[in-house]
Order: sequence, then structure tokens, then C-alpha cells
Amino acid sequence: MLSRLARSSRSSRPSRSLSHLARQAKRAFASEASEADASPQVSFGLSDEQQGIQDLARRFARTEIVPVAAEYDQSMAYPWPVIRKAHEAGLLNLHVPEKYGGPGLGLLSCALVSEEIAYGCTGIQTAMEAIGLAEAPVIVAGSEELKMKYLGRMTEEPLVAAYGVTEPGAGSDVAGIRTTARKEGGSWVLNGTKMWITNAGHANWFFVLARTDSSAKPTSGMTGFVVDADSPGIHLGKKEINMGQRCSDTRMVTFENVVVPPENVLGREGDGFKIAMKAFDITRPLVSSAAVGLAQRALEEAVRYAQERRTMGKPIIEHQAVAFMLADMAIQTEAARNLVWKSAWTKDAGLPNTFYASMAKTLASRTAVENANLAVQVFGGAGFNTEYPVEKLYRDAKIFELYEGTSQIQRLVISRTLAALYPAA
Repeated sequence: MLSRLARSSRSSRPSRSLSHLARQAKRAFASEASEADASPQVSFGLSDEQQGIQDLARRFARTEIVPVAAEYDQSMAYPWPVIRKAHEAGLLNLHVPEKYGGPGLGLLSCALVSEEIAYGCTGIQTAMEAIGLAEAPVIVAGSEELKMKYLGRMTEEPLVAAYGVTEPGAGSDVAGIRTTARKEGGSWVLNGTKMWITNAGHANWFFVLARTDSSAKPTSGMTGFVVDADSPGIHLGKKEINMGQRCSDTRMVTFENVVVPPENVLGREGDGFKIAMKAFDITRPLVSSAAVGLAQRALEEAVRYAQERRTMGKPIIEHQAVAFMLADMAIQTEAARNLVWKSAWTKDAGLPNTFYASMAKTLASRTAVENANLAVQVFGGAGFNTEYPVEKLYRDAKIFELYEGTSQIQRLVISRTLAALYPAA
């Protein structure tokens, strides 16, 4: 798929509609995939269409997000104005198929957008990306009616959705979910509490994973539901004040005898856990690409500052101790980006990508944290002050090692694959 060398990040390509770019990118993927079948060559370039999508997201981040990122961090207000502009620009609902009003982009193209938006502000990017996380189970397992109803409305107007899996006692341990759904008449009745739910205070609808058979194993005893946010019995907690990504809206959500119609069940009863895990194959590369976006921002801020700041008669970039920190930042950013691209490309090629998605999530998350830390170190005392952006990057970075599966869970997924890949003689 990737057959042309990527152009400079300072490209001045005229803007085109995202839907047009998406159609071109799909055709490019199909033709270039067939070329790849006939050739052993590996390429790390982007097609013209993918470059156009990347450029569109890059311009949006630098003109609409970077100038307001600090303000949203301080006020902790939900970034509705930016989300509305992103919807107008065609930068939301990217993997929603064209049939339901979306551009139907491949995962790699979505990752390009995710990185650029996160470069501007990962709090705003998380608010935007959480929409896609909620949509993923519907795309994976929703009926035609559910897709048309819930995906269609997301593309028609700027709405947000939320993914409700985590609970006060069930984070990495999804098997510990206690939210239940019981059949009552012809409907389902939900009861339970979800925690750390992004976009909860502004969501139009929720994806909710609930236990429907307490006697079954978690892999077959849970069911996924689409729940309208205005359903009676939904109670929202306060907005949580987090260390970083502070404009992202995170809350507790309690479901008290919430009635869900049978047509809002995703897939078959008992398939909820499998559906949620399949959704992660889509969303983990995108969260990973956001981590790369933060790492890239930290790198650029540090390099620019190191050229301007002078000590001992020369710019600090000429001091080996500083130069080597910058080199390490560049190495890790490029390595993480390439692993993210591989995890996304693998999914686009129709191959299992869980292994690579977990690897990308682990490396990109660590790179974001380390780059933010090194950026503060390069800035010195100035990096500890809110006048400069790197202290925000430092606070924003840590969550990448926690949400969408902790780094320890990712290593567990990876390690359980290794014996099959390299069996003992």
C-alpha cells in the first residue's frame, strides 16, 4: 500500500474534501496491494491521497488546536467548538463506512489523522478518538439497522459517543465486570456502574458491556448494547479532574433499571467480550498513533528550544549531553511510528493485528512518556513552568500507559503469542 516516499511535513498542497481523498486512498490501497503481491519490496512512503489526508489534519491541528490547547487545559472545558470544526472539516467518524455517511478510511489513514490531531493536544484528540472507540463495536457487530441509525446520525451532525466498559472494580480485569443486563418482557434492563468513561457528560449514546449470564465464562457471558444517553435511569457523576488531558470529559455513569430494546443488542447474546476485543484491534493503533503525535511534539519543542537557548557561549544543542537526549527522542519517535504503521497496515490488509497492535501501544506509550520527560529536562527550569508547552505534554503523556489497556496488559497479550510463533523443537 505504501509505495511513494512521504513528502515534506511542510507541504502546501491545496485542500480537497476528505471524502474525495478517502476514495482515492482506497483505490490506491487496492492497486498498490496488488503490486505488493507481485513484488517483495517494502516501502515506507505514503500515497498522494494519504499525504493529502495527513496534510489536512496537520493544518487543522496547527491552526485550530495548538493556539487553544493551553486554554482548554487550564479551563478544563469540553472542546465543543473544536469538535464542531473537526466535524465540518471531515475529521471525525473516519472509519465509518461510506454506506452510513462516513469516509470509510483504512486504519493507516486514520492513524495519520490521529497523530496530527494529538500533536496539537491529546486531550482534544482523546475526546475525538473516543467517538471512534464507541463506534468500533457497532461497525464490527451491529445490525444493518443499528449501523444506519447510530453511525448515520454521527456523520450527519457533530455528536459524540462513549465506550462504557471500565468499572470501579474492573479495569484491566474485564472479567470482573458487574454491570448486569437481564431480560424483562421483550427488553433488556441494565443495572450497574461504569467508571472513567470518556465523553460521558456529552455523549449521544453509549456502547455498554454487561454481564448477561453470571454462570458462563466472561468470554461467553457478556453482551454488548447500544444505549441512548437520554434513556431514563442513566445518572452521570461529576467530571473527574485528571492529571493531564484535562479538557477530555471523564465521568462515572450509573445505569439504574435502564430499559434497552432488543434491537440494540450488538451481535448475539454472549458475544460482547469478543466484540469489545475486536474493537481494540481497530482502536489501539489509533491510540498508539496519538502517543506518537505527543512524542513528535515533545521532540520538536525540545529541538527548537535547544537551538535558541545558549549556555557557555553556544546553543545547548551543541552540548553533547543535550544532543544525545534529542537523538534518543528522535530514535524512539521514528521507531514507534513505524510500529504503529505496521499494526494499522496489517489490519487494512485483512490480517490479524492484535499482536502488532499491542506492541505498538506499548512502545508508543513509553515513547510519549520518555519524550515528554526528556523535553522537560532539555528546557530545564523553564520546562516546569506553564509558560512553555512541555509541562502539559509531561502531564498528558502518562495516561497512554494506562488507558485502552495498560502497558502490562499489552505485554501479557504479546507474551501469550510468542510460544505459537516460536514453538519449541
